[in-house]
Amino acid sequence: MSRIIVLDTETTGLEPSLGHRVIEIGCVELVNRRLTGNHYHVYINPEREVEASAIEVHGITNEFLVDKPVFSQIAEEFLAFVKGAELVIHNAPFDVGFINHEFNLLARSPGAIEDYCRITDSLMLARKKHPGQRNSLDALCKRYGVDNSSRTLHGALLDSEILADVYLLMTGGQTSFSLAGQGGEDGDSDEQGGIRRLSGDRPPLKIIQASSEELALHREKLDVVEKAAGSCLWRSVWPEQS
Repeated sequence: MSRIIVLDTETTGLEPSLGHRVIEIGCVELVNRRLTGNHYHVYINPEREVEASAIEVHGITNEFLVDKPVFSQIAEEFLAFVKGAELVIHNAPFDVGFINHEFNLLARSPGAIEDYCRITDSLMLARKKHPGQRNSLDALCKRYGVDNSSRTLHGALLDSEILADVYLLMTGGQTSFSLAGQGGEDGDSDEQGGIRRLSGDRPPLKIIQASSEELALHREKLDVVEKAAGSCLWRSVWPEQS
C-alpha cells in the first residue's frame, strides 16, 4: 500500500530562526494515489504574536488563536497521522524546517520529521517538469486546470487539497477522482466526503470543427509532406481527414 500525505502549514512569519512558529497544519491522505477522505487539520496557539504581513497572507489573527492548543498538545497525534507516509509538500524546506523547529522546542524532541517520513518537494518536481516557468501553486492550478477559485487567502487544509489535485495530475493522474472504496464499477462517484472534484460542475468542453478552408490547407500540407518523404503516415491513420 502506497500512502501519501499532502501537507501544508501556515506560520507566524518566515523564519523559525527568528522565533516564528507554526499556527496551522493541514494534511490530506492518499492511498494508492486515491483521495481517501481522511485528513488532519489543526490550528495552533504559537505562544507569540503573528506578524501583520503573515496575517495578510493567511488571515489567521492573534485573537483567533488564543484558545487553540499549543504545539506540544498536538505533536503526538500529528506524528501518528503522518508516520510512515511519503509527505508531499510544495517548497518542502520551508514547512519541514518549521515542523522540525517545533519538534526541537518540545521537552522530549522526537527528532526530525525526515526520520519518520519520506519527503517529496512538489515545487522541485514542477521545476524539473516545467523549467523556466512559474511553478507557484496558483500557476500550477492554472496550468493543470485545477479549480482554486475558493483560494482567496492561503489556508493549510485548502492548500493541501489543491496540491493533492495538482500533484496527481503532474505525476500522471489517477484512475478516477472518487474516494477510495466509493463509487460505481469504474470507481467514479460524485460523493467526495468534503474533497473537491476537479470537474464536477464544469460544462463539457466545446468541440470546434475545422472549416472547409482549413481542411483544404491541411491537405495541401500533407501533399508537401508526402512528396518530400514518399509517404504520409497521417493519411494512413486518419484517411477521412486527408
